[in-house]
Amino acid sequence: MLMKRYLIIAVLAFLASMGSASAQKVAVKTNALYWATATPNLGFEFALGERWTFELEGGYNPWMLNAEKNMKMKHWLVSPEFRYWFCNSFQGHFIGINGNYTQFNIGGLPFEIPSLFIDLTKDAPGIPDLQTSRIQGWAVGAGLTYGYAFPIARRWNLEFTAGFGWWYTVYDQYESRKCGLFQQTVEKHALGPTTLGISFIYMIK
Repeated sequence: MLMKRYLIIAVLAFLASMGSASAQKVAVKTNALYWATATPNLGFEFALGERWTFELEGGYNPWMLNAEKNMKMKHWLVSPEFRYWFCNSFQGHFIGINGNYTQFNIGGLPFEIPSLFIDLTKDAPGIPDLQTSRIQGWAVGAGLTYGYAFPIARRWNLEFTAGFGWWYTVYDQYESRKCGLFQQTVEKHALGPTTLGISFIYMIK
């Protein structure tokens, strides 16, 4: 139910922004840091006024990295965000309010992922070792963003963003091997990064 409500709100906000942006600036973007995780991603940003924009980004990673070791980082993510620019939209400093919804199936990784989250749930287990475990579930989050964008060529901008906020997740944990045994179900609240990006932006109009 929570997932459906979240997605409906995101879609309605996206449609509303398209109507407002029909005669305004529109940009398409992709996050280079997200590509570093082998995740194709794309975003659109629409001017809602001189200093306000709405962004909708998404990523999808369907790859099995190593079938024999059951190594994967499969997930999809959708992230809406409203932004306020201190000077003009699409240039300079901005702050924003972002949201996230993701579903994931991750495990058997050849490296340890450092924890960047502050656990708020009493007695909840920490993030498992994803070298020996696999987690499958979903998460929803919201936070505040700060960023800076500047032109690098005609119609092209470069943007740096970072966000921090709240996450709620529910996932099942298994052994990382194929058909690995179920270990536990985890439900927790946490504080941590909600967005991080170095994005290339093309101004459509």
